[in-house]
Amino acid sequence: MTQLPAAFTETTRQLMGEERFGRYLQSFEEEPPVSIRMNPMKAVDMEVTDGEQVPWCRNGCYLKQRPNFTMDPLLHAGCYYVQEAASMFLDEALRQMHNAYVNHQPSAIRPLSALDMCAAPGGKSTLLRADLPEDCVLYSNEPIRNRANILLENVTKWGYKNHIVTNNYPKDYRKSKMHFDLILCDVPCSGEGMFRKDEATIREWSPQNVEKCWQLQREIVDDAWTCLNGGGLLIYSTCTFNTKENEENIRYFLERYDDMEVVPIDILPEWNITGSLLEGFHEPVYRFIPGITRSEGLFLCVLRKKGNLSPRPLQRAKELMKVLEPPFLLEGDGERLNLPYHQAIAYLRGEALVLPEDTPRGIVEVSFMGHPLGQMKNIGSRANNLYPKEWRIRTTHIPNEYEAILRHTE
Repeated sequence: MTQLPAAFTETTRQLMGEERFGRYLQSFEEEPPVSIRMNPMKAVDMEVTDGEQVPWCRNGCYLKQRPNFTMDPLLHAGCYYVQEAASMFLDEALRQMHNAYVNHQPSAIRPLSALDMCAAPGGKSTLLRADLPEDCVLYSNEPIRNRANILLENVTKWGYKNHIVTNNYPKDYRKSKMHFDLILCDVPCSGEGMFRKDEATIREWSPQNVEKCWQLQREIVDDAWTCLNGGGLLIYSTCTFNTKENEENIRYFLERYDDMEVVPIDILPEWNITGSLLEGFHEPVYRFIPGITRSEGLFLCVLRKKGNLSPRPLQRAKELMKVLEPPFLLEGDGERLNLPYHQAIAYLRGEALVLPEDTPRGIVEVSFMGHPLGQMKNIGSRANNLYPKEWRIRTTHIPNEYEAILRHTE
């Protein structure tokens, strides 16, 4: 049995109650669910080889077991993203937002501009980009530079237009006077909801860190609310359980801002999503608890800024935003060449390849199962690898056979 911090056990048992907390503890004896989210633009006519749909996400699938994702070229090609199932609940919120707009319901919006304020490593950002209207511009931001580079890699591989990665602090967006119709604040948190999945979060947890997190979260939302257009939506989420970082923060925001209201999300009982656990607080909020929901931990609440949304082009502050540019695009202007599995892995490891004799000289686009991986420069005797060094597979072990996670539908 995983040893949890005594202070966490005491407060969380009191918060959840004996029955819920007992089911949560039991989840540590079970294998965590494994799930992926398919890219609707790239994984066309493809399906999961062995899995079932995540009920609150149109493109999400549970897998029967955890494969070696690193050795699947389709992951590197951006055909799917490995994401925890609870995080995919964002898709249900966005789907209902879209349906409200189509049905001309009050307070509905069709975003022309969106911001993911704390976006690394990119799971919710890539979900946002796939769900938002094609002409919507999405800014995905990460203040920490090395994490921003990981975000840039995942966004580049996902492959959508109108998606910009920035390396700024939330206060920089506030200073820029940029405004958005939709803002996601998946804020840094104490990580209690990831204890089962990542034991490092257990070692890092402390009551002091909880105190530090809820204060930082309020600062981030304060900056974000200033950047939100009237009539726009702010989605607040954490991967933790305690009420200080969740319900108490939402209550604080509602008291602080007269123009803020909570937007409900319709859910099904069989999803086993838990509502508010703060006594006296009854606003619609959504908490995922391992052992109760088929997922890790998540808390989510949708907030709306009162007023009528007036769609307008996004004005970018030229001198302030640190925009990160991808080292290259997966799809270029060169000839396309489909690689067998072992050559595709060799390419992703950064190796030079010998291509077929009839391959044109110059820049060549290499693919796996028809999905672009990147470029090589063919000089005849060999092809030099142009895959970015920081993206390359590090392991020297190569499976004898390809373990297919996705397959083409017939």
